[in-house]
Amino acid sequence: QFTLDRIPRSREVRQSWTSSVVTTLYSILYSLPLTYKLKPDLILCNGPGTCVPVCICALLLGLLGIKRTIIVYVESICRVETLSLSGKILYYFSDYFIVQWPDLKQKYPKSVYLGRIV
Repeated sequence: QFTLDRIPRSREVRQSWTSSVVTTLYSILYSLPLTYKLKPDLILCNGPGTCVPVCICALLLGLLGIKRTIIVYVESICRVETLSLSGKILYYFSDYFIVQWPDLKQKYPKSVYLGRIV
């Protein structure tokens, strides 16, 4: 069983870094009641900045002892040499961090390389 819910974007294309702090906080505040209501067992995400607030909320629920959620992050196949901003953030907080290029596996030892999975 799964659900689809829309949340506000944490950052628009070409949005300044300073103003994205406000929109990201808004997205986190919007995501918190949704994450609390759903209490997901697993979050599978693949890169858009929208996944970061949801994962932050899931981590918060785990820290508060409400619900431990497994976070699986799949970096985009387009990211050949460096991680996306979402990847740079969630590399440290995800339970499984999947990359699709062997060079990224060498740069980021916590990551898992399974080949191309797109």
